[in-house]
Amino acid sequence: MFSSRRYFASAVTVKLRPYQESCLEACKNALQAGATRIGVSLPTGAGKTTVFISLLAQISPPSHSPSISRSLIIVNSIELARQSAAQAAAQFPQWRVEIEQGAKHQASGNADVTVATYQTLLQPQRLAKFHPGNLKAVIVDEAHHAAAPSYRRILAHFDPAIRSPDPTFQPPQLSRPIPIIGFSATFSRHDGLALGSVFQQIVYHRDFLEMIKEQWLCDVRFTSVKANIDLRNVTVNSKTGDFNATSLAHVINTDTVNNLVVQAWLDRASQRQSTLVFCVNIAHIRALTKAFQDFGVDARFLHSGTPAAERHALITAFKAGEYPVLINCAILTEGADIPNIDCIIVARPTRSRNVFAQMIGRGMRQSPSTGKVNCRIIDFVDSTNRVAGVVSTPTLFGLDPEELIDGKSVETLEARAQIAVLQDAGDEKAPADSRDDIPDPKYITYVDYENPFALVDCCSGAPHVSKLSVNAWVGCGDDIYILECLGKGYIRVERVAADEEQPTHYRATFTEATMHIPSAKAFKLSPFMRKRLIMTAETLSDAIRGCDTYTAQKVLRGSLALGYTSVYIRELIFLTCRKATPDCKVAEGVCVLIARKTSSRNGAVKRLLDEGGTTTLQNITKGEAANIITRLKHGAKAHYEKKAKDMKKTSQLAEKERRRKERETVQVGPLVDYEIQ
Repeated sequence: MFSSRRYFASAVTVKLRPYQESCLEACKNALQAGATRIGVSLPTGAGKTTVFISLLAQISPPSHSPSISRSLIIVNSIELARQSAAQAAAQFPQWRVEIEQGAKHQASGNADVTVATYQTLLQPQRLAKFHPGNLKAVIVDEAHHAAAPSYRRILAHFDPAIRSPDPTFQPPQLSRPIPIIGFSATFSRHDGLALGSVFQQIVYHRDFLEMIKEQWLCDVRFTSVKANIDLRNVTVNSKTGDFNATSLAHVINTDTVNNLVVQAWLDRASQRQSTLVFCVNIAHIRALTKAFQDFGVDARFLHSGTPAAERHALITAFKAGEYPVLINCAILTEGADIPNIDCIIVARPTRSRNVFAQMIGRGMRQSPSTGKVNCRIIDFVDSTNRVAGVVSTPTLFGLDPEELIDGKSVETLEARAQIAVLQDAGDEKAPADSRDDIPDPKYITYVDYENPFALVDCCSGAPHVSKLSVNAWVGCGDDIYILECLGKGYIRVERVAADEEQPTHYRATFTEATMHIPSAKAFKLSPFMRKRLIMTAETLSDAIRGCDTYTAQKVLRGSLALGYTSVYIRELIFLTCRKATPDCKVAEGVCVLIARKTSSRNGAVKRLLDEGGTTTLQNITKGEAANIITRLKHGAKAHYEKKAKDMKKTSQLAEKERRRKERETVQVGPLVDYEIQ
């Protein structure tokens, strides 16, 4: 499958870095093992283009058709098409390289390597040039887009295992599988579309922080600027999970914030040669450019509507150092190869770690020829009303967003994070009204307490959720999580198993209360409206954070969402069980309630509760009582009993199997007389 020669003859010798060699080996091993759709995750500046062109050179034509030597590279912009084509021609001058894009670039379909934009390939007559039987491999650059319907419509043409969104599409009949290899700096999505619908496995991954520490990327200096930015009322896109640009611009695109951005640059980066600024939308670009110019700075801008020729001229002049500040929105987030960038300003808050990493990654390419020593990253964090999920320099390293960061290196920030972890391990729990931003965890250990009466971790039943949210979520078993909204209803998040149409995901619904609960009970009516869908998410953390945003914006505001009031707790106890008197203690009310739910005596209930954890019934708090009641209301007891029964059955089967294997073991010593079951 692979060429016995290291590379085909080339006038240009490319010396691969060790990690690039390792990446090639990982790809080849996976393909030789039978995988046909694989992904590679390498950060910006790591030389993805060099790697995949080198890989194409090593992939041999199929044994039964040695004349098939063509390859197709799919990109998402004309800039990337030109870069890939130029790199292929430079590495292998003997190759015939063509571009398929728009009216200007019409490829023959017969070149050794064709670089095509996906927008052009969506036209059937353009895609028809590339018959699957004539290709030895397909490369997808910026492959985190590959699960989108537009990409799947193209890729299904090359592999019947990839489902096209077009119901009338007829899968190709292929005599052999064609390797489809995706490369991306951010191999994940935030809109719920699973990359597993295209790729079978990721065979190689390197994080940009690793690359910086190993000096494959340039050194970085981080500065966070605290700004009076209130993001609480900014709407969130239900598909991407990030802020809606128009809504965000109302908060960010103000004279005050724009002047603050310019002042931060003047104070911390005015000596930098090439600064790239990321904005929210076109109006923000124009306003911020004017703010820079008003301070006497030669700043220019480009956006998706900038004509191609003008865009090319702006980037060429910026690369040449003819002006110091280039402002854009979204257009240079991907595929911009401008090594001389030595300062990045993130003037647009984001909830996406991928987007944040893409933006700051634009400045991480090494460029010793321009005198670049390091890259300064300047971002802006909300100092007054922080919104959970916003990614910034502190949260990137697992630090509190309140951390003062100015000119700090990667090593310094990682050391701070290590110290913070050690300090947290010895500290008491954070107060319930903490609004600290919660960074994306590197990993989460799920520990479910299925017993609804267990007095551990505030009786929440799902302590892992506390790592994702400051709100009072409880677990009811079977991956069901509930947030009571203080008499206004409740939010439910549940895991939905995969089916033919979509992968496993989490679904969140809100059931609104329309009547005061005592009134509804008196009239024997349901106090709730029909539940309505809030969102779906690929992961539990995305679902919980999305619901927290929804709660803060649509259901509760301020401190109401952070806990339970004593009046609400007593109302829950009193309404759920008539034997509880209005002036009963919380512990007594909980005992009466659980005794009713379990048909047990109060003494037995106390023993059951006290066996549940280190907390005892005597010092149970109102919050813990509310958590128990909420879990009982939403079916935790039934889930627990079912799971306990299943666990007992599993244990019995395991014991039976253990004894069977023990009987088969021959060893010197007395024989054991087993009872046959």
